Amino acid sequence: MKALRNYLNKIKPNFEKGGKLQAFRSLYDGMETFLYVPNDTAKSGVNIHDAIDSKRIMSLVVIALLPSLLVGMYNIGYQNALAAGAVDTTAWWQMCLYGLAVLLPKIVVSYAVGLGIEFTVAQFKGEEIHEGFLVTGLIIPLVVPVGCPLWILAIATAFSVIFAKEVFGGTGMNIVNVALITRAFIFFAYPSVISGDKVWVATEQIFGLGYQVDGYSCATALQHLAGESGLAAANLSVSDMLIGLMPGSIGETSVIAIALGAILLLWTGVASWKTMLSVFVGGIAMCLLFQYTLPTNPVAQAPFYTHLILGGFCFGAVFMATDPVTSARTETGKYIYGFGIGAMAILIRVLNPGYPEGMMLAILLMNVTAPFIDYCVVQSNVKARARRLTKKN
Repeated sequence: MKALRNYLNKIKPNFEKGGKLQAFRSLYDGMETFLYVPNDTAKSGVNIHDAIDSKRIMSLVVIALLPSLLVGMYNIGYQNALAAGAVDTTAWWQMCLYGLAVLLPKIVVSYAVGLGIEFTVAQFKGEEIHEGFLVTGLIIPLVVPVGCPLWILAIATAFSVIFAKEVFGGTGMNIVNVALITRAFIFFAYPSVISGDKVWVATEQIFGLGYQVDGYSCATALQHLAGESGLAAANLSVSDMLIGLMPGSIGETSVIAIALGAILLLWTGVASWKTMLSVFVGGIAMCLLFQYTLPTNPVAQAPFYTHLILGGFCFGAVFMATDPVTSARTETGKYIYGFGIGAMAILIRVLNPGYPEGMMLAILLMNVTAPFIDYCVVQSNVKARARRLTKKN
C-alpha cells in the first residue's frame, strides 16, 4: 500500500492545474479518495473529523449488499438447474459460476454507463467525481429480473442518472432514488422485460455453463398470490422464502441475506433504525386492516408475514427507504416516512391486482413527500416552542 501511495503522489502533479493531464483531475481525485482517506482537515471552526467520509459510508453499504448479491447469484444458477430438472446432479459451485456469468455483465453495464456519465459531468463542471453511484450501480442489477436485456439496462441506467440525479445537481441533490427510477423506467417503457412469467429464470447456456431450457415460464410468488390459485400454486415453504430459493428480482429474494446487510447498516449507524422499523410497522398495520375490511380479497387475507418476506419489501425497507438523501431528515419525520412506505406498498399490492409488487412505487411516492413531511415536523416544533415561550412570558 505504501508503494501505491508513493506512485499516486508521483503522478499527482500531472493532474493538477497546469499539468499535462489536468483535464482528468476529477478522475484522479475520485480514485485517490476512494483508495485513501483524504488528508485535508479544517483549519478553523468547530468541525469534528474522523475517517468516515461519504466514500467510506458508500463502501459500507456495498459490503452490506454483498450477501444479497451472493445469494442472488446462487439462486440464478439454482433456478436454471431447477428448470432443467438437474438440481440433484448440479454442484453448488456450478450454480454459482453460472449465476456469476449471468450477473456480472449486468453489474459491468450498470457501472460503466452510470460512472461514465458521472465522470463526463464531473469533467465538464471541473468538480470531484460524486461517490453516490458506488451503491446505486450495484443496486440496479439487483432490482431487475435476470432476463432483463443489457441494452435496456444501459438505457434505463443512463436515463435515471441524467434525469433523476445530474439535472438536480448530482449526489446529495436528487429528490428520488436513482436505482428505483431505473426500475420504474424499465417497468413503464419495456414492461414485458420486467413482468410476466418468462423473465425471472435464466434459460440459456453461457460459456458452457448452465442448461438450455426452451419454453420455460415461471411466475414469482407475488404473482401467484395475486392469481386465482393463490400462494399455494407457488409450492414454496417459509424456509424457501427466507433463504430466497424462488424466482424474483436478483437481489430481493433472500430475507436472511438482506437481514445480514441490515445488521451491518444498523450497527455502523449508516441506516436509520427509525425508518427501517417504521416500514415494517406500516406494512403490518395495513395488512391487518385489510384482513378485517376485505374478507373476500385473497391477497388481503394472506398472512401478514408473507407480504413482508415476499417481493422487494425487505430489500426496499433496508437499502432504499433508508437512503439518507431521498428520505426524511427529521427524527419524527423518519417514523412518518417509513410508515407511509410500508402502508402504501401493501395498499398497492392489495388494491391493484395488475401490479402485485408495490414497494417501488411506494418508495418513489414517499421520496417526493419527504420534504413536505420534514417541513411539517419543523413547523410543528417551531409552533410548540413559540407556545412555550408565550406561556413563560
